[in-house]
Amino acid sequence: MSEAVTRTVTTPPGLLASLDPLLREWLPRQRWFAGKGRPVTGFTLVEATELLPGTGKLGLYHLLVRAHQPLVPSHGAPGHPGDCYQLLIGVREALPPRLAPALIGHLSTGPLAGRTAYDALHDGRPAELLLEALRTQARIGGLRFERDLDQDIRSGLVPRVVTAEQSNSSIVYGDTFILKLLRRIVPGVNPDLELPLALAREGCPRVPAPTAWMVADVDPTADPVISGGPADLAGQPYVLGVLQPFVQGASDGWELALRELAKGEDFGAEARALGRATAEVHTALARALPTVTLGHMQLQLMVDGMIERLEAAVQAVPVLRPYADGLRSAFTALGDLAAEGRTWTAQRVHGDLHLGQCLRSPAGEWWLIDFEGEPARPLAERRMPQPAVRDVAGMLRSFDYAARSADPPQPDWAETCRSAYCSGYAEAAGLDPRTDPVLLRAYETDKAIYEVVYEARHRPDWLPVPLAAIDRLASSGHLT
Repeated sequence: MSEAVTRTVTTPPGLLASLDPLLREWLPRQRWFAGKGRPVTGFTLVEATELLPGTGKLGLYHLLVRAHQPLVPSHGAPGHPGDCYQLLIGVREALPPRLAPALIGHLSTGPLAGRTAYDALHDGRPAELLLEALRTQARIGGLRFERDLDQDIRSGLVPRVVTAEQSNSSIVYGDTFILKLLRRIVPGVNPDLELPLALAREGCPRVPAPTAWMVADVDPTADPVISGGPADLAGQPYVLGVLQPFVQGASDGWELALRELAKGEDFGAEARALGRATAEVHTALARALPTVTLGHMQLQLMVDGMIERLEAAVQAVPVLRPYADGLRSAFTALGDLAAEGRTWTAQRVHGDLHLGQCLRSPAGEWWLIDFEGEPARPLAERRMPQPAVRDVAGMLRSFDYAARSADPPQPDWAETCRSAYCSGYAEAAGLDPRTDPVLLRAYETDKAIYEVVYEARHRPDWLPVPLAAIDRLASSGHLT
């Protein structure tokens, strides 16, 4: 592939129709599929790009498809265009045994009838093609591959897919780069690219600087949600993936915490260092991007949203009912401060910070990753400035989760980590989040309520973990 290659492509007509019955079965089984519990009734093709022709030994197609699902989990309900997903579909005459886990199904109709479709991210050749496209800044159909020319991308790096379950898909290239491919795609500026680029401009060493990224330019009339939706989304690119340096030998923060906990080791020093790293990221983001002041009206809207989520959670998980009044007081106390004239500074934040979003290098340095925010939230909401303490509250909840996953639970371990983390944050930020206990309690309460609903729906055995925090937060006006 030559430098800055541009290639127009055509995709066989009828491709999606032939894939439709296979995708209806395969897509809901994927970890990253967001519409579980509701049947897929059909698809709209948003974008299709032929990367390798299907008539060869290996065909390769990049698809953006919007899955139609009923708004309620009923097989008789009408389907509505829902989430848009990024698929890299490989087509072969037969799959070798090593690719058996990637099987989507056998095509019986259409232009590729008689061939086998599979998830091509598990295949080395397609993964190599993506890296080469990024290296050469290729343009293939509606796909654009862009890069930071100050960073070198060597060709020939051996790819391997990351098999851990996650909400997206990742490929590691020779322990040099990691390509995160977003699965659930939305148009507009994605914070998973926007924020690391801003932090790189600020020289923040706590976040791997993006090396390259891929986007799709989509005809807005091809997407039923965009063509009939807000005008400001029309013509916006769809961010598809980000290539960043791979921190070789790094430990996932969650796994590291669990290992130290199992050995009975103190994690306070690591929590303190992680607090400093978080504050450094927040400080850099506040320099790089605009901050705003939240007054009474903005705070009241935020409080109203928290109360609405509480009321919905109480309806969904009745075990919360005895705590409802105490939990509501965490939010009304914040509203009272706002009514008295108290203001807060809001800025861009990580938005979904927990131990699993942190990496510790072999040298002991902490890195923050995955700035996508909570994927279920609308993109505009994920890009809104918020008090930095939201991230702090997320990390405090993560320490609590780690401690209570132990047998027996270790609440004292969590308290040590929470205190050390806040102290480390204060060292770097000049402000201890514990000096604003009402705001911190409100955010941690909001997070714990979300956790209760999630665990009740997906992991009932874990429900006692957030319920322990609910009991504390409902009866306490302060945090340690």
